[in-house]
Formats: sequence, C-alpha cells, structure tokens
Amino acid sequence: MHIRPTPFDHPDAVKLNDQVQAEYAARYGDEGDVTPLDASMFEPPLGHYLIAYDDLDRPVATGGWRAQDENEEGYTDGDAELKRMYVIPEARGLGLARRILAALEADARTAGRIRMVLETGTEQPEAIALYESSGYTPCTKFGHYRDSPMSRCFAKPLN
Repeated sequence: MHIRPTPFDHPDAVKLNDQVQAEYAARYGDEGDVTPLDASMFEPPLGHYLIAYDDLDRPVATGGWRAQDENEEGYTDGDAELKRMYVIPEARGLGLARRILAALEADARTAGRIRMVLETGTEQPEAIALYESSGYTPCTKFGHYRDSPMSRCFAKPLN
C-alpha cells in the first residue's frame, strides 16, 4: 500500500467520495453528508487530501483536512477539520485509516494548524473507536451537523 497526495476532484477521489456517501446513506437513511466541500479547500497550505492505493494501484482509502478558523459554525482559530476518511470494505483492518490519519495530522501541524477536529456520527462506532484510540476527545459541537443528535465531535491538539 502507498499513500499519495491527490486533488479532491481527481477521478479516484470522486469515486471514493461516491462510495463513502453511499455508506453514509445506508447507515443514516438519508442523502449522505451534505457539508459543502470544494476541491480548493484541500489545496496546500490550507488543506491536504490523500488517497491510499493498493499494490495494483487501485484506490482503497482516503482522507483530507481543511483549514478552519473561528466562525459561526463553532470552529476555533487554527483548526484543521478532518474530512472524508474512508476505507473500502475489502481493505478494512489493514491499518490504512490510522496511517492516513497520522499523515494528515503531521501535515496540518506542519501547516501551522493547532488542533485537528472532526465530526462523525453515532452510526459509525468503528470511526469513533479509531479516533478515541488515536487521542481524540469529545469537544463542543461544530460544523454543518452541530445541531444533530446523531453527531459526535472530537478534537486533538496538534502541538
């Protein structure tokens, strides 16, 4: 497996994004995550997007971060928001999510971000377990789903 930076609008990123959206829809019974995202949000130095490829160069996992600063959605100056963490079912259990998460944390730290934040949901217990085992703790809710009772927000200092 190898992980490489990839634009958010790259065909492989679009393919994986479609798959994660289908999984969200199946788990939550809705249209998926409707948080507004644009490819420019993941361009360095204000963001970063990664895709993991298997030995046959097939895209199998993804994740990104985008810069956030204090705003009406509850972010704090210096936040890096984790987005679109996903591993295809066939590649789960190989540690890819943890590797991508560590790479994204390191990149956000290098970019001067001081805290990584993320929002996930109650129907994603494996995601919650990953984040908690990686040092994330519950925080004040933020973002598009901050008022949803199914939303869970976590943060981790990057210092």
